[in-house]
Amino acid sequence: MSAPAGAPARPRAEGGPPPGLPGAVRRLWRRSADSPAPFLLPFLLVYTLFLVWPLLSGLWMSFTDIALNGAGGAFVGAENYAEALGDPLVWRTLGNTVLFTLLTTVPLVVIALAMAVLVQTGLPGQWLWRLSFFLPFLLPVATVVLVWNFLYVEDFGLLNQALGLFGAEGLGWLTDESTAMWSVVLTTVWWTVGFNFLLYLAALQSIPGHLYEAAALDGAGAWARLRHVTLPQLRGTTAVVLLLQVLASLKVFDQIYLLTGGGPGEATRSLLLYIYDVGFTGYRFGYGAAVSYLFLALVLGVAALQLWISARRKG
Repeated sequence: MSAPAGAPARPRAEGGPPPGLPGAVRRLWRRSADSPAPFLLPFLLVYTLFLVWPLLSGLWMSFTDIALNGAGGAFVGAENYAEALGDPLVWRTLGNTVLFTLLTTVPLVVIALAMAVLVQTGLPGQWLWRLSFFLPFLLPVATVVLVWNFLYVEDFGLLNQALGLFGAEGLGWLTDESTAMWSVVLTTVWWTVGFNFLLYLAALQSIPGHLYEAAALDGAGAWARLRHVTLPQLRGTTAVVLLLQVLASLKVFDQIYLLTGGGPGEATRSLLLYIYDVGFTGYRFGYGAAVSYLFLALVLGVAALQLWISARRKG
């Protein structure tokens, strides 16, 4: 029954559909009001545009012989993948990437934990320690490389001058195959340890104080409290830091590209740098995409293994 002429319009319920809409539209309005889809739609559009579509496009590209200038594009099946698995440079650069990951992950976890514990013990001037440890992480990679390039200079670099004070000969930090990877590792540890330090420091501050008080009442010293209270409480944080660090080290590119360009020889060339060279210097987009997807499978496998180990430990 319709409202009589001249009668005041029924007030609209807050958040409800406007009066006068057909029944089907009103039901759709109420259903959408209870659904999170309108809030997720902008994210899903951006996610699809910038992640899903490039992933699918790259996957298709890996099965073609398309070049950087758009030439080619014929479907070649798994030919690129077969070539990648037999390419010695793929295995050499993958070995460099794994070596870099091993050399950086351990110190970036251990040193970050030591720095956080040191600050948490109540050193005077804590703000200065926190700033000093975290500040390098805020620097752009170009600045970091510029500073460390100056330190590594063979003739007048600070490191070789320091060696000279002890009567030792200077090293070719970036030009000798035996030291180039260590130089990249040293630069990376100095640059990025602040992020892990911040994670550990936040985790340390969340440990309940009564655990330390109970341990002290039981006669536990500083080392025993660290071993039996602090480290067990940091187990979850360590798992997260370890996973993030391994993934970050596997995709190393910037500092190697700017410090050594992959040299000398192939001593520091990472797999991502090789993929870049194949695609943008060798113009082989299809082959570069195939190597990229093989590397993606490796990274996903490492992440899945780490999550599986963490889940088993929690279980």
